[in-house]
Amino acid sequence: MPKSKQLIGMTDIVDFPDLGLFDVQAKIDTGAFTSALHCKKVKLVRVGLQTKLSFWVIDKTGQPARKFYSHEFSERMIRNSFGVSEKRYVINTRIILFGRTIKAEFTLADRERLKNPVLLGRKLLRNRFIVDVSQTNLSYQLKTGQHVDNQ
Repeated sequence: MPKSKQLIGMTDIVDFPDLGLFDVQAKIDTGAFTSALHCKKVKLVRVGLQTKLSFWVIDKTGQPARKFYSHEFSERMIRNSFGVSEKRYVINTRIILFGRTIKAEFTLADRERLKNPVLLGRKLLRNRFIVDVSQTNLSYQLKTGQHVDNQ
């Protein structure tokens, strides 16, 4: 029996427990295949005998930027919102939506000029969510115990 899909709005407020990021504004974007996370100074570094990915996570909630390292990453060509292909690093991390922890791929991108530091794309949404653009922050409302009226 197929799982029922959760209704999600145009935006939501999400948590990234692996990165220590909580209550981060995210835009739901069915036009994007891959999800994206706002980062700066993304580069490869040598740590001992290993090559790791170093990046600074920028938290737009006022918290200072924090440096992270990942030894599990890939590199891929991604078409940005302007239709231009660019090489980006991709990490797997956990995101919490509607109390569910989902392991998902996120490209690391400079989203400084964009309103939302996180973009949730089709790969994460597929077979899990139905998007209702007239709704906002449904997962966050559930998390905080606010009344959610999906009518």
